[in-house]
Amino acid sequence: MISKQLANQIVEQTMLRLHRNINVMNTNGMILASGDQLRVESIHEGAKIVAESEKPLIITEQNMHLFPKTKPGINQPIYFQNELVGVVGITGDPNEILEIASLVQLTTEMMVHQALIATQSEWKRKMREHIFEDLLNQVPLDKVMIERLSKVSFIPEPPFYLIIIKATPKQQAYQSFIEYLEDFYIHESVLVGKYQSDEHFILTSGIDGKVVRKNLTTFINQTKKYVHVKMGVGQTVNQLCKIHYAYDTAKTAMEYSKPSQVITFYEHVELYSLLKKKDSPEAQHFTNRILKNLNNKLIHTLEEYLHCNQQLLLAAEVLNIHRHTLSYRLNQIHEQTGYNPLVFQDAIVLQIALWLSNKYKKKERH
Repeated sequence: MISKQLANQIVEQTMLRLHRNINVMNTNGMILASGDQLRVESIHEGAKIVAESEKPLIITEQNMHLFPKTKPGINQPIYFQNELVGVVGITGDPNEILEIASLVQLTTEMMVHQALIATQSEWKRKMREHIFEDLLNQVPLDKVMIERLSKVSFIPEPPFYLIIIKATPKQQAYQSFIEYLEDFYIHESVLVGKYQSDEHFILTSGIDGKVVRKNLTTFINQTKKYVHVKMGVGQTVNQLCKIHYAYDTAKTAMEYSKPSQVITFYEHVELYSLLKKKDSPEAQHFTNRILKNLNNKLIHTLEEYLHCNQQLLLAAEVLNIHRHTLSYRLNQIHEQTGYNPLVFQDAIVLQIALWLSNKYKKKERH
C-alpha cells in the first residue's frame, strides 16, 4: 500500500513538472494526496472502479455524472511487483492529457518502486541486526529464529565465519558502507549489518575459509577508494550457538592486529592473545626482570631477530647491519638477560617477555 507521505511526494514532484493536478488514491478509492487539498481523504468513485477492474478509467464531461464528486481526467492503476497498490489520476480534458497520462503512470510506479524497495531494504537491515544481536546473546535456534533467518535469506550451514569491521570514510561516496556490504553479498547466505556505532559485521554461512578470504580481499579492493577498513576474522565455529565465541575472537584479532594489517585472522594472533589475561604483578615482574637491562637498540634487534625466525642472515639484512654485528648484539642480550636468543627454549622466554612488554606499553599510551 502507498503511504500518505509517499503519495504527497508523488503529487508534489509530478505537479512540479507537469503543472497539472494529480490525485493519488489507495486501493479503496480514498484520496491520499492531491493538488486540491479539499479533496484529500474523500472517496474518488472513479478510483474505486479502477481498483476493482485494474484497468484505466477515463472520466469525461459526458460520463462524469456516473462518478459523484469527480472531475474529468484519466485514472490509472499503480503496480508494485505485479500487485495493485494504488491509483493515480490526472485532472483535465482527456483529449489534452492522453499523451502524458502514461508518463504519469510510469513515473508514479517508478517512485513507488524506489520507495517501497527502500522500505523493504530498511526492514531487512533491521531484522538482520536484531538476529545478530540475538545470536550474540545465545537466543536458542528454535522455529521462530529459523523462520526469521529464512526471511533474510540466511541458510544456517557450517562453517560460520564472523568478521567485524572498522570503517573510516576517505571521501564522499554515493552509498553508505552498509549498502556496499549488502550489494557485495546480495547473492550469498550472509548476514551483514551494523552492530555498534563504529562497528559492522559479516557472518558467512557454508563458505570455505579460502573463499571468505578471497571475498574480503575483493571487497576491500572495490571500496578502498571511498573507505579505509580494518577487519578482524574470528575463530571458525560450526554451530550458530557459538557465534558469541566467534565474535569475541574477532574482537581479539582486531585488538592485536598490526597497524598496517587490513585483515587479521584470530589464528595469527592466538598465541599472543592468550597472554592478554596475564595482568598480574607476577607477569609484569617477569617482563621487567628479563628485559630491564636492554636498551632500545638491543630490544629492536631482538624483535627483528625473532620476527625473522632466528635466521641470522635475514635478520642482519632487515636490520641493515653486518652479521658479526648482529652476533655481537645477540651475545650482549644473552649476557644481560641470561637467556640465549640462539637457543629455541630461551628464545621462547624472550619472545613472551617482548609480547608482554609491548602490551603494557600499549596500555600506558591509552
